[in-house]
Formats: sequence, C-alpha cells, structure tokens
Amino acid sequence: MSRKVLFVLNDAPYGSERVFNGLRLAVAVARRENNDVRVFLMGDAVGAAIAGQKLPDGYYHLDRMIASCAQHGADIGCCSTCLDARGITDDMLTDDTRRSTLEELADWTLWADQVVTF
Repeated sequence: MSRKVLFVLNDAPYGSERVFNGLRLAVAVARRENNDVRVFLMGDAVGAAIAGQKLPDGYYHLDRMIASCAQHGADIGCCSTCLDARGITDDMLTDDTRRSTLEELADWTLWADQVVTF
C-alpha cells in the first residue's frame, strides 16, 4: 500500500533553511518504496523554483534539489497567485515544476495521508 505525503513549503528560498530542509525530507521520503510525494510551493517559497539560479560557492541549489525530488517521482506545484505577486512567469520555472492553484492544493491535502509543512 502506498503512503501519500504532501509537503507544503512557505518560506523564502534563501535566508533560512526551512525550504532546504523541507526539500531534503521530501527527497528522502520520495526515494523510499511505496511513497507518493507531492510538493507545493507557496508564498516566498515559489522563488526556489526559478531555473538557473546563480549562487556563491558553498550554497545549496534549491533548483537542483527540486529536480532530484522530481526524479524520484514527486509532483511539484507552485502557487499561481504567489508566482504572479512576485513577477515570476512560467518560463522562469524549472522544468520540474509547474504553475498550480489553491484548488489543487486543496485536492492534494484531501488526497494525502500526511501533510508536512515548512
């Protein structure tokens, strides 16, 4: 039987490690057998889905972590309203993420056996 886990990430991508830790945990759960993982980025966390991030040496690359999560089967959505509020267009997003809605988040929340927020 598959366990369904939803991760909801809210914080800014850099400045704290909440999004970093949320993605680390999402990847770890997605790698295990019989887990179906979905990640929803909202608020400032949508900035983690911007493609081609340039960071100083030693920083973690959230766009690469998102790719790893997707490679392990996770579906990753970004809040449409949050993207628009920050001027982030669809063509700025990584290939592994997509524009989503609060309605889809509601559906995912009802689908999930567990909801984890960061």
